[in-house]
Amino acid sequence: MKTSYLEKFSLVGKTAIVTGGAGILGAHFCSGLADAGANVAVVDINMEAACKVATSIQSIYGGHIVAFECDVTSEESVRKMVRDVVSEFGEISILHNNAAGKSSNLDAFFADFEDYELEQWKEIMSTNLDGMFLVAKHVGSVMKEQQKGGSIIQTASIYGVMGPDQRIYEGSHYLGRQINSPAIYSASKAGVIGLTKYLATYWAKDGIRVNAITPGGVESGQNDTFKENYSNRIPMHRMAQPEEMVGALIYLASNASSYVTGQNVIVDGGLNAW
Repeated sequence: MKTSYLEKFSLVGKTAIVTGGAGILGAHFCSGLADAGANVAVVDINMEAACKVATSIQSIYGGHIVAFECDVTSEESVRKMVRDVVSEFGEISILHNNAAGKSSNLDAFFADFEDYELEQWKEIMSTNLDGMFLVAKHVGSVMKEQQKGGSIIQTASIYGVMGPDQRIYEGSHYLGRQINSPAIYSASKAGVIGLTKYLATYWAKDGIRVNAITPGGVESGQNDTFKENYSNRIPMHRMAQPEEMVGALIYLASNASSYVTGQNVIVDGGLNAW
């Protein structure tokens, strides 16, 4: 009997939620899931941006693509979003827990560790980790009730796995301002990996697989100095393009990874191997 291995990557008939769906990576993640055949809930705190992404994806890939507004730091907002998705699509097969925080005060966000304010720490942690907890809690509960299993993929970061090389930030700018990688970012993303491993073992008996994707540096508006400094740390000697993260997501979302859970798939051009 012939086995179709490529069919295992198909997401036809499945419904996927992507939080942070209107973001730099989020829009590519939503597009990839739609291209693989999934119905997609484009979830973002910015409803206008989510609607634009959903409309664009619908026009290119077809399928059932709907935008939903959600503040992942609010349990009531998460609860309502999950109810609305189930009402729209009938069930949830895939969750890409992808939303991450943007500071309301960039000076505070990029402050030196010795001067870092606790309120800024809490603000970022609230989205990057508390938000992951809330969305996983409510979507996982639905998956468990459905008794059909499911796949949850959570976005971490290379700096949740290893510390940043502070030297690459000398003369480095992003969208016109000096940048660094603050400790809160590393701590929150390391927490995502820990949560992923916990939930993988917790929900394994229910057929719900939980994995993480860890992107390396993605080109998205950094100046040439940063790009050169970062690329010099990468065996492949370049930053990633956003679309290069999508293949890992489709694999983890699909039956092609049916025996994969509790893993952190690192897509970093070889950085952590050096």
